[in-house]
Amino acid sequence: MTDYAKGLEGVIANESALSNVEGAEGRLTYVGYSIDDLVANCCYEEIVFLLYKGRLPKQDELDALMKRLRGDRELPAGVIEFLKNAPKDASPMDVIRTGVSMLGLYDKRATIGEPNLEKVEQVGLSLVAKVPVIVAAFHRFRQGLELLPAREDLSEAGNFIWQATGREPTENETKILDVAYTIHADHGMNASTFAARVTVATLSDVYSAITSAVGTLKGPLHGGANEGVIHMLQEIGELSKVDEYIEGKLARKEKVMGIGHRVYKVLDPRAPHLQRLGKQLATELGEPKWLQMSERIAEIMRERKGLNANVDFYSATVYYSLGIPTDLFTPIFAIARTSGWTAQVLEQLRDSRLYRPLTLYVGPKGPLPVAPIGER
Repeated sequence: MTDYAKGLEGVIANESALSNVEGAEGRLTYVGYSIDDLVANCCYEEIVFLLYKGRLPKQDELDALMKRLRGDRELPAGVIEFLKNAPKDASPMDVIRTGVSMLGLYDKRATIGEPNLEKVEQVGLSLVAKVPVIVAAFHRFRQGLELLPAREDLSEAGNFIWQATGREPTENETKILDVAYTIHADHGMNASTFAARVTVATLSDVYSAITSAVGTLKGPLHGGANEGVIHMLQEIGELSKVDEYIEGKLARKEKVMGIGHRVYKVLDPRAPHLQRLGKQLATELGEPKWLQMSERIAEIMRERKGLNANVDFYSATVYYSLGIPTDLFTPIFAIARTSGWTAQVLEQLRDSRLYRPLTLYVGPKGPLPVAPIGER
């Protein structure tokens, strides 16, 4: 039998200058910059510029990008109507997927054909601005509330908090969400990024590519893992019950959500940033239970299985502490990753080749005789 890589594991399908995931070393860089340095020194909008332009912006360039994003948040009336009428119990990820697809109906720049990279960039930035509003709008409408107007004095993170919750975002809340956006912006050839690149490589359009990406991110083996973490913590309930619960999971050979990573063989470099923010929130809110439970689970899994917590593990605790509903955890991932997806789409189109892998056929050897229907 011919050797092959199931799930394309270890197969290099293209080149990219955007993000470098070094799993063995536990390093993540965007365009050569360490994620640690970017978190310490940059805001999310600077990351968007970096992924699109391949360099960090000067102040006037950052100001121009912020102005552009803040001025491009308005959703078409038809999309607003859909969000109002969507089932209140619909999955927010399904709503994002459909909302992104609908945006393409209202944008004449959508069709690529022979790609115009300037228009592709315009569409990409428009999605970076609009996807958070789709999430916030649906969340408001399902509660019977109206969508608040976007605030041009607020950053991407701050405006999302404002539109989703209706409260003035604090500086600390904004910073925490901004860091979450930064560390989720791009991550090599993950499943959803691959889906986006495969779609746009057919010379489809940006909206189709991002719709594919959102649908892929929805899965619990990808973006949906952080929801699983908080459900696990809620099921455990108390710090004193953690050891018994995890021992039971291990005895039954069941997966512990948020532990381990397909690529990172050591600590996920994004996890410590969210762990730090989780500690900060626990101190401010006076509710340390969730973080303490998380840290105990991580300790047990490290000692017993040699596995580390990944970014989903601590993002769940941080978002929950911020008062964000559990079913919006993965949508926040989608909001942040939209910058990476659209940058990857741009990169794909600069030197595109249609993806056409082979498959190893394992069915019956033929040709088999076809009997008349009455003789089968």
